[in-house]
Amino acid sequence: MCCFCTLRQLRSIRRQVPTTVFQSLVVTLDLSRLDYCNAVLVGLPVNLIQCLQSVQNAAARPIFGLCRSEHITDALASLHWLRVPERIVFKVAVLTYRTVNDSAPVYLSSYFTRVADVPSRLRLRSSTSNQLVPSYNIATVGRRAFPVSAANLWNSLPAHLTSAPSLTVFRQRLKTFLFRRSYPDLII
Repeated sequence: MCCFCTLRQLRSIRRQVPTTVFQSLVVTLDLSRLDYCNAVLVGLPVNLIQCLQSVQNAAARPIFGLCRSEHITDALASLHWLRVPERIVFKVAVLTYRTVNDSAPVYLSSYFTRVADVPSRLRLRSSTSNQLVPSYNIATVGRRAFPVSAANLWNSLPAHLTSAPSLTVFRQRLKTFLFRRSYPDLII
């Protein structure tokens, strides 16, 4: 992967730059590639997600000077980096929040329908919630299609997250929620 090549090149300058500058370079050059097009990564098999996780682990190791055999969880937690599956959930949830609250392009808004907007579901308890109805229009992709996976992900989030008053508050609450899910053994 090109990420490992970039990390090899960055290791050569590790001792010449301060740690904060080195960390910024790693985030800019490597982690931005992990975050690119995260909506496509929803529902990937675990073995492919592990490949991406190994890139993130390799990116954290030179920041702390860890060798390959040393445990990486504490380093990732101290950097406040979500693991790859949670990074994917974060990006898709933020895009869904923007779509539901009309701050995303119109073509994305047409993918989602709230439970309260479906006439046959008005009497359900879920009609007062902020849940979405997943639409299965694409038979070939199915559950991995963005409208379906984003709606299912949105419905799985707690109500205090989906009812956040602004995007900034939503992002803060979501990152805290996912960070706790990523690192349950740490005391925050």
